[in-house]
Amino acid sequence: MTAAVNPGAGQNSDDSYDLIVIGAGPGGYVAAIRAAQLGQRTAIIEREWVGGVCLNVGCIPSKSLLKNAEIVRHLSHADRWGIKIDGFKADYGLAVDRSRQVVGRLVKGVEFLIRKNKIQLIRGLATVPSAGRVTVGDKTYAARNIVIATGARPRALPTMPVDGERILNSWQAVEHRTQPGTMVIVGGGSIGCEMATVLNAYGTKVTILEAMPHLLPREDEKISQTLERSFQKQGITFHTGVQVERATNTGSSVEVVYKSGDTSHTLVVDRCLVAVSVQPNTEGLGLEALGVATERGYIKVDERMATSVTGIWAIGDVTNTPYALAHVASAEGVLAAEAIAGHETRPIKYADVPRPTFCFPQVASIGLTEKQARDAGYDVKIGEVPYAASGKSLANDETEGLVKLVVDGKYGEILGAHLIGAEATELLAQVAPFRALEGTTHELGDIMVAHPTLSELVKEAALAAQGHAIGI
Repeated sequence: MTAAVNPGAGQNSDDSYDLIVIGAGPGGYVAAIRAAQLGQRTAIIEREWVGGVCLNVGCIPSKSLLKNAEIVRHLSHADRWGIKIDGFKADYGLAVDRSRQVVGRLVKGVEFLIRKNKIQLIRGLATVPSAGRVTVGDKTYAARNIVIATGARPRALPTMPVDGERILNSWQAVEHRTQPGTMVIVGGGSIGCEMATVLNAYGTKVTILEAMPHLLPREDEKISQTLERSFQKQGITFHTGVQVERATNTGSSVEVVYKSGDTSHTLVVDRCLVAVSVQPNTEGLGLEALGVATERGYIKVDERMATSVTGIWAIGDVTNTPYALAHVASAEGVLAAEAIAGHETRPIKYADVPRPTFCFPQVASIGLTEKQARDAGYDVKIGEVPYAASGKSLANDETEGLVKLVVDGKYGEILGAHLIGAEATELLAQVAPFRALEGTTHELGDIMVAHPTLSELVKEAALAAQGHAIGI
């Protein structure tokens, strides 16, 4: 598809742009900045949050809360470190306050980047009356190209009506300053497991209800099982393979009814978090009238992020691409901006997307699981090393976890990497380049890494896949 040239666009009038991006999240603002770097006169329209869901009510505040939880966890076991603390008390409300301060600072940072790159920030609700035209309020802007980056929101379920007080969605959960004594989390994916980690550290009695057979059901089965054992030791209750029938705010509590097999169970808790899925923000843009093709509400795009209508592009969670992750949206934003500017582009390899979950212990993965590799017909070899084999893990008193590499036995190519343990989300970056470049365990195993570091675990797993691990 080629970019449309629309009458009035690109003539350098105040209301005409080479590119208008709708949505200032991690896809939208990155697309706008890259377009500006490439000489495009660019505007970005945002109705609510500069920085989007990720920065304001998603990735950033939740990671701030997880850091607080980590500190609380360490202080709760201070005696292990030879430290005695009398009268230790953790204030959950202040942890939320700190997370909002982090958010505020980063929002200002993104706003600065928009100004620095001479991008026009327009506040309001956008509609697209025609290709090359965007309306905000009573004003219409012209653009050669339009990028839709409106993201997604928590899916509303009629059986679990969110009220913002006792039944919450994930956005509300990270802003709620009052710590519940008991909580049910519906959904054992990344959001559910992360919030369970936070609240459990502060003493909330947490129960996770998950429809699939395991927590983090998209991960390698051994990783999920390892996380489940850890959660049990931490006192986090979970029930998998169950169906939640309803959650009801009674005024003083929440009644959650779920079914396990043919048996119904009722839990009465202070609060319920619904963390099951998201739905795309495509309503009200006018895309249907323009003939923009969608799939289950998501905008269909090609490998350059172009839609079915020339001059209209889409990126991030609003599209039908495989992963609703901030770093994916950012990569798609760069790709779209470069395609619009006429640069040669390479399609995103979605098989190489890193997938982090920041619960305790952390989980991170890239590529194929062991089952997926076997189902695809590979001669699979496994290189696996426990965290307990690492001197740095022992020194840190964080020996729980493992590194697992899924390898093509014929060539040694790394098909997938699956980690659970301390700083697993950071260690994954050691494997990602090898995965992207079709590297082998021979190359990864040959690299010298510093001692003592956690990165030795990744090298050792590569050696283990070849059958000559040194440290285990």
